[in-house]
Amino acid sequence: MFIDTHTHLYDEETIEAQDAHIRRALAAGVNKMYMPNCDSGTVEGMLDIAARFPGNCFPMAGLHPCYVKENFREELARVKQELETRPYVAVGEVGLDFYWDRTHAQEQKVTFEQQIDWAMELGLPVIIHSRSSTKECSDIVARKQNGSLVTVFHCYSGTVEEALRICDMGGYLGIGGVVTFKKSILPDVLRAVPISSIVLETDAPYLAPVPYRGKRNESTYIPLIAEKVAELYEMSLADVARITSENAEKIFGNTKMDSLHLQPS
Repeated sequence: MFIDTHTHLYDEETIEAQDAHIRRALAAGVNKMYMPNCDSGTVEGMLDIAARFPGNCFPMAGLHPCYVKENFREELARVKQELETRPYVAVGEVGLDFYWDRTHAQEQKVTFEQQIDWAMELGLPVIIHSRSSTKECSDIVARKQNGSLVTVFHCYSGTVEEALRICDMGGYLGIGGVVTFKKSILPDVLRAVPISSIVLETDAPYLAPVPYRGKRNESTYIPLIAEKVAELYEMSLADVARITSENAEKIFGNTKMDSLHLQPS
């Protein structure tokens, strides 16, 4: 059995497409799917899926750095309200994104640090978006780390040295379809870090693995990612499935959700 630790299931166009996506993933052995939030506009769709698939699909609460705008304090207030009223499994996805521009760089940092603080108060893991900002994100984590902070650097895209630093701080690396790309640096990263420090993810509907690169990604493709990971670690697919799932359970706990508490407002 596999776990997809990062999938935007609510991005599907219709309820029928969502159900088909989830049922295909379950049939492929992906029995748990964790959904990062973007902002207040994605909460309802995410909670609807979690309520309909309470044993399989699990929601997070957070403000994505690409959604940090002038109204970020209002959005942060909504995140806090959600964390205080519903049983979310993580704070995410949060972090920094300097790929397009740095217009709201300072606001992103304030937002990221505040959400880390809430996660630590609640004992929740933090799922980190760090596009073009791995060092800056890990610097913030280093300042916050007191031995209790659990992090996943989702869709890891940093260097080998940055990966080792994250692992030394007790963090995990989210490995997705990019590991199957011909020019990916992730094979070098995985050769340097232990499998005990990685989890599998799709980031669906983005970044589908080979041979579906360029097409719509989905959680069903987790076994394809796992096959490449198994090749790099020179171990069986079954062992990769077991170890990465154990890693995910350490991060999120043996998650069970009460669908009655997940109905959107």
